[in-house]
Amino acid sequence: MAKERKRLGDLLVEAGLLQKDQVEATLRSKKQGQKLGDALLERGLITEQQLIEVLEFQLGIPHISLQRYPVDTTLMNIVPKELARRNILIPIKRNGDQLLVAMADPMDYNALDDLRMSTGFQVEQVIASKEDILQAINKHYAIDESMRDSLVEQLEEDLAAAVANAGEEDAPAIRLVNQILLNGIQKKASDIHIDPQEKKLLVRYRVDGLLKTERALPKNLQNVLTARIKIMANLNITETRLPQDGRIKVTIDFNPIDLRISTLPTVYGEKIVIRILDLGSALVNLGQLGFNKINYKHFVNLIAKPSGIILITGPTGSGKTSTLYAALNHLNSDEVNIITVEDPVEYQIEGINQVQVNTNVGLTFATGLRSILRQDPNIVMVGEIRDAETAEIAIRASLTGHLVLSTLHTNSAIATIPRLIDMGIEPFLVVSSLSGIVAQRLVRKICRECKEEYEPTEMEKNLYIRRGIKMGKTYRGKGCEVCGSTGYQGRVAIQEILVIDDEIRQMMMNNKTTTSIRDYALQNGMVFLMDDGLLKVKQGLTTIEEVLRIAIED
Repeated sequence: MAKERKRLGDLLVEAGLLQKDQVEATLRSKKQGQKLGDALLERGLITEQQLIEVLEFQLGIPHISLQRYPVDTTLMNIVPKELARRNILIPIKRNGDQLLVAMADPMDYNALDDLRMSTGFQVEQVIASKEDILQAINKHYAIDESMRDSLVEQLEEDLAAAVANAGEEDAPAIRLVNQILLNGIQKKASDIHIDPQEKKLLVRYRVDGLLKTERALPKNLQNVLTARIKIMANLNITETRLPQDGRIKVTIDFNPIDLRISTLPTVYGEKIVIRILDLGSALVNLGQLGFNKINYKHFVNLIAKPSGIILITGPTGSGKTSTLYAALNHLNSDEVNIITVEDPVEYQIEGINQVQVNTNVGLTFATGLRSILRQDPNIVMVGEIRDAETAEIAIRASLTGHLVLSTLHTNSAIATIPRLIDMGIEPFLVVSSLSGIVAQRLVRKICRECKEEYEPTEMEKNLYIRRGIKMGKTYRGKGCEVCGSTGYQGRVAIQEILVIDDEIRQMMMNNKTTTSIRDYALQNGMVFLMDDGLLKVKQGLTTIEEVLRIAIED
């Protein structure tokens, strides 16, 4: 075990990963109090896997996967949770007066000195990824603090106190809910599902679009857990027979988080879904949306028009709202009056007038939209077109000199045209108002830590040939502890944009089939969802398997 106190920058230069001037430039420009390793990762100069490999090789400190390592949970009493979280470390094993600790930064000598002083043990360190350690802290400390000493009985006894005083941070029910929320936020989950079963309560997280069961809780925790969440969201805790919706605003690590709560009565009790909206990381830049060059140009041209209706389509959870907000942010200036009507208002943007739908008092999309048009808007955003009335008002607004942005649930851009007509909108209104349609899906990105090249199969080669695209290198993630052995981390959008020109308008007026419109769009260079997905495979962003999961070859 290396005892000499070396500097991280010197190790990375010695390993040939960085130049000395890159390290010095990062040291000069990094935020106050930020560690060099975090600053280098933030700037994309190295990956976390490269950092771990350098530390392991140069310092002789082993690297472990906490997901597979048996952690001794009794050690959570020895190292305070605050110290563990502040220094991103966790004790995992004790041998006499030796304490084995997993650290994201094994060269944090101040943290090591703190640990020796506070515990009295000799400390040996191993390396683990930052995300692994934070998840282990949430998991093991929460179980240790909330679940020991017959937590079930204790929680049930404290239910009355928790209901009476929701601010009492020491109540076990409060600690358990806080831990579930914190774990979801740190996993970058979009939703947390609390599913009641016959004999247990499942906690599941949707990460990068896929649901995964995190843990099973005893059935007799169900009532206290449900009551605590309802109290936080200002819902009626005595009403268990009807669905309810609420919101919670919290700040975690100085980051504002908006939580949307939905309860639904099932045969085994109330199912709760918590949608997590990270207000600090809302996508507000068109350049971050993953448009290819052709689609980006089309989209910017569409939203630059003074009037007309632009629809963004796709299933739930396909990033439609993020695209809408990015467009509004791009258009937002002192010269224009932008008004939105949403259900709910997800992200609040300065300089934009946002109206929240409230069906209880009769404020629907349609009534809100009617009132908006008397407010002299230039640009109107309707969160979602759900019925013919809303669609007709939106279309008529676009014909009277307003730019209208909205979303609709359809499978493709071209399928939106018959969908609007099926809703009862007169074809001539659809033809004259529609400027463009964007269809969007989200695919998982290959984890950059375990990305590897592989030889494509014949089926994959034939797919490129059929689509008329030249095949490049293909990559996949082999799975590592950073991505939870999935091979993927994060998501990127794939899009297709149908620009409605005079020829397409003529075809629509003559009741031409969607196949005819598709053939015309193809001849004019439209990039379809499948094609955009395959282009992102060529860029090394995602896999063919992911593209086939969400896009149908038309």
